[in-house]
Amino acid sequence: MATGSARDDTPVPLSRRLSHRWPTIAAVALVVATFVDGVPPLGLLAGLLAVMPVCYLLFGAFRGELRGARVLAVQVVGLAGFAAVALLALAVDGTWGLRVIAVGWLAHGVWDVVHHRSGRVVPRAWSEWCAVVDVGGAFATLALA
Repeated sequence: MATGSARDDTPVPLSRRLSHRWPTIAAVALVVATFVDGVPPLGLLAGLLAVMPVCYLLFGAFRGELRGARVLAVQVVGLAGFAAVALLALAVDGTWGLRVIAVGWLAHGVWDVVHHRSGRVVPRAWSEWCAVVDVGGAFATLALA
């Protein structure tokens, strides 16, 4: 027998497993509540896409994660990129604007996953919650557009 701790095959109760996924559960509830009556106005979705990266800058500043010039530069470039996508979505017509905003939200979901994996800039619970909101919102927008 090898030394070290023995593997514990005791099943983990569902309530305990779900308690670790509270950001995902909260995010799914928010997406359902937001899109249950259809797609929100494009201006709201574009505004949120432009504001979400500001949250990352604020979190990073308060957590002291923006000390390096490279980290700050990446966050500012992200802000500029997502704001540009939001403006583009507002500049194009109707359904195309919703498609552009959905792509922007999906891209922000990927941004969130990268932050979640690194554990830097924002709390992991925030990046998990935001990734689910962004990806769910993107797919809901595409489905309902």
